[in-house]
Amino acid sequence: MELILKEDIIGLGYKNDIVTVKDGYGRNYLIPKRMAVIASESAKKMLAEELKQRAHKLEKIKNEAQALADKLAQVEGLVIPMKVGTTGTIYGSVNNLQIAEKLQEKGFEVDRKLILVQDVKQVGSYTATVKLHKEVSVEIPFEVVAEE
Repeated sequence: MELILKEDIIGLGYKNDIVTVKDGYGRNYLIPKRMAVIASESAKKMLAEELKQRAHKLEKIKNEAQALADKLAQVEGLVIPMKVGTTGTIYGSVNNLQIAEKLQEKGFEVDRKLILVQDVKQVGSYTATVKLHKEVSVEIPFEVVAEE
């Protein structure tokens, strides 16, 4: 089933992308939640016209995302204190909310949903990926240390 996405869905696509999904996923989840519409010929023509008209705005949004990515690339010294066991394993794990809070302390407003973090279970240095735009992403280094 071909659908036109109405919003960004991590792992599937970005707003205004035409994607192919299984029928049940499209009919039972994406369409009822208004995350997508069926990609009929008329819907594709309307999408093409809308994208043509919005090309200037999209370029501006991409440039703003690139400027923020350049600033985020300069971020250093992101330290996340966690409770640690005797073996160096942390209790729980580091998630995107903690990284978003640390970035906010440094003066960057980044939606936590845009931050992708690998599975962090040990003390050490890691990187998180921030996807600001479908063509713009930046990796932010952070360090997990033992809480005192």
